[in-house]
Amino acid sequence: MPEEYDSLGRSFTVINGDTIHTSFLPDPSAIRHTGPLTEADYQSVAKQLGVEAAAIHAIVAIETGKNHRGFNPSGSTVINFDLPVFKRAAARKGINLAPHAKSTALQSVNIAKYGDQQAAQHARLEAAMAIDSITAIESTFWGMFQIGGFNWKLCGAKSPADFADRMNRSEYDQLLLFANYIRNTGLLTHLRDKNWAAFARIYNGPSYAARKYHTRMATAYKKAKTTETHK
Repeated sequence: MPEEYDSLGRSFTVINGDTIHTSFLPDPSAIRHTGPLTEADYQSVAKQLGVEAAAIHAIVAIETGKNHRGFNPSGSTVINFDLPVFKRAAARKGINLAPHAKSTALQSVNIAKYGDQQAAQHARLEAAMAIDSITAIESTFWGMFQIGGFNWKLCGAKSPADFADRMNRSEYDQLLLFANYIRNTGLLTHLRDKNWAAFARIYNGPSYAARKYHTRMATAYKKAKTTETHK
């Protein structure tokens, strides 16, 4: 049976009156939303939130440093496993950590053993997952916005596992989770107003001032705004 082609260049055959495509074009949205975020991605989500893209760039600059990426060169997600958070969460849930005293999850970060900081963090997370996967996910800070896994509901995820899957999928997913988070925490108003102190107090915790999160964000915003103006 000869193949024909539709207006999109896809080959098809007609069997008993039904059109059967034998090849498919990739989903354009899937192409766009893999790999590093584009400026168009920032601008699109910023417009939906009613904030400046430069304000979102400022948060990324503070949370991920000079790389501004949600993934490591190896392809793994940028994470920070927080051992004190894990221990407190385990205690609340009645998880006995004593039998796991020698677990990598409960040890200090061993950069020399694993080669770099992120490899060591992933080794700790993997070991923590073997103890209790939900607690491990909830005790880790994820992606380019460094959102704690315990915020999975506020990010609009269906479960801790769904949250981790989406954080591991793409930077665009990380951006959408961040957008949901600031919508659901009252942070959106502060981001719109560029009230960095109020934003940092919620986003980074009560020690924000000592760590100068608010002033660093203000500086990062000005830099992003300048860069945006000169494009």
